[in-house]
Amino acid sequence: MKVSFHGAARDVTGSCHLVEGNGKRILIDCGLHQGSHSLDLENADPFGFEPGTIDCVLLTHAHLDHCGRLPLLNKRGYKGPIIATAATRELANIVILDSAHLQEAEARDRAKRPGRNGGRNGGDVAPPLYTAVDATNTMNQFHRTAQYEKPIELAPGITATFFDAGHILGSASVLLEIEEQGRRRRIFFSGDIGNAGRPLLRPPHTPAAAEFVVMESTYGDRLHRPFGQSTEELYAAITGTLGRGGNVVIPTFALERAQEILYVLRQAVEANRLVPTVPVYVDSPMAISATEIFERYPDCYSPALAELFRQGKDPFGLPNLHFTRERAESIAINEGRGGAIIMAGSGMATGGRILHHLRHNLGRAESGVIFVGYAAPGTLARQIIDGARHVTVLGDSVPVRASVHTVNGFSAHADQGELIAWRQGIHGIDTTFIVHGEEPVMRVLASKLAGGRVEIPALHQAYEL
Repeated sequence: MKVSFHGAARDVTGSCHLVEGNGKRILIDCGLHQGSHSLDLENADPFGFEPGTIDCVLLTHAHLDHCGRLPLLNKRGYKGPIIATAATRELANIVILDSAHLQEAEARDRAKRPGRNGGRNGGDVAPPLYTAVDATNTMNQFHRTAQYEKPIELAPGITATFFDAGHILGSASVLLEIEEQGRRRRIFFSGDIGNAGRPLLRPPHTPAAAEFVVMESTYGDRLHRPFGQSTEELYAAITGTLGRGGNVVIPTFALERAQEILYVLRQAVEANRLVPTVPVYVDSPMAISATEIFERYPDCYSPALAELFRQGKDPFGLPNLHFTRERAESIAINEGRGGAIIMAGSGMATGGRILHHLRHNLGRAESGVIFVGYAAPGTLARQIIDGARHVTVLGDSVPVRASVHTVNGFSAHADQGELIAWRQGIHGIDTTFIVHGEEPVMRVLASKLAGGRVEIPALHQAYEL
């Protein structure tokens, strides 16, 4: 049996791992590189394997850095099944289609720029990585559905079992069991491991044992603030900004983070911590769709959230909540000078409607920007968090005068303590492969893991197991 690493290797994004055993080739995730990587170059590179030779894809969850290159995989020859939970399949549909539309829009924009990538001055213009047609073709490959802790036979002698990862709705860690030459091997892929202190989902689950573990390390060098403290910090940032007459701008990941922020804002209104008349805008068609999907999967809920639904209460409902799907509605939000809470994608401010809200509010001292998740190096979010005085937004140089807050307790990722405890819950580990993290962070986490060999794979590196 062999495992090789074709993404998120000494990097935080682009998860893609290949297992070869018993005559089969099984891919776990196929995500986009994000952040400082060039989407035109990094993501268009060869995968490190021939897509047409893959027998099966197992998708851990619907975040773009785990599913975003699936249409490119299809386009380059993969026509086999993609297996995921039902919730992941629904969420991946909106994420992949949204990505395709962005790829097409960026290609059209490149074609209009004089003197760049050919464009009006002749030559070839870089095409989109994939189109909406490619995305639709890919979604037709989701014809097998996984249920938590129920093994699926992929081929004779090969099974996959999905465990609740507690990261986003439908997220999973995947145990592969392969019998080869009379020997049975188990390799467990963490996907992204959830932060057990968050209110919406159940905590992560693991199998009792595995010889090999591939685990993420996003926050492997630090501890999160307790969720209660983070909630108080969020409330303070919001009330301070509203008290100055400014807008509160929250770059928000559409999957999980948007729903979680709505949940705590609803709690604030119920506790008289937030005036119910404050306008709250969710300016993200994807987040709106994800919220609707969320309500269809009670098997993923934490006990507290399940109880709210049983009582007939909407955990995401607010008195003055506005969902804005249309572009004209989005533009109208910025006609108001202050006093609103604006949530829009993307969480790292790499594209989407959040850019317009940042362009309108970053230069206003009375406004506030609150980051509630990880920001990869090179992203606009990271530049702002790191203290840049001017940033480029939609081609304009914008001064950063707004107050900037980071609240890390809302992270959907486990922190160092939770990562260590997660791995300690699995017995019989021979080797741990650390992926999905910045390399210095990986090395910190590696130094904390006791028992068994620890490896930090390089891109396209392969190991015989």
